[in-house]
Amino acid sequence: LLTESGGGLVQPGGSLTLSCASSDRSFASEDMAWFRQSPGKEREFVADVNWSGGAKYYADDVNGRFFISRDRQKNIVYLQMTSLKPDDTAVYYCNRNPPDGNPWGQGTQVTVSS
Repeated sequence: LLTESGGGLVQPGGSLTLSCASSDRSFASEDMAWFRQSPGKEREFVADVNWSGGAKYYADDVNGRFFISRDRQKNIVYLQMTSLKPDDTAVYYCNRNPPDGNPWGQGTQVTVSS
């Protein structure tokens, strides 16, 4: 079970940190990623962190603004989001990468608006 939290309403240029907790200990040994979905759009990749936390990858439009990390002991994956833009408004989800049919959590809503 994946549980995302930390979303909210923030002004353009602001910051938020999302958290993703898993009850499945096997996730601590897998690549994990954040995805997002805006109304009327397909779910898209945002950022990935490998099993050890030593390698990270970002979508072009968030590179340099978003930072992914993980705490393997706590089995939590974080997404620090800075310099937020209205286009970042979406429901954010985490999952293993690739998801391979693993159930999605409910996600957490991020709204960037003045």
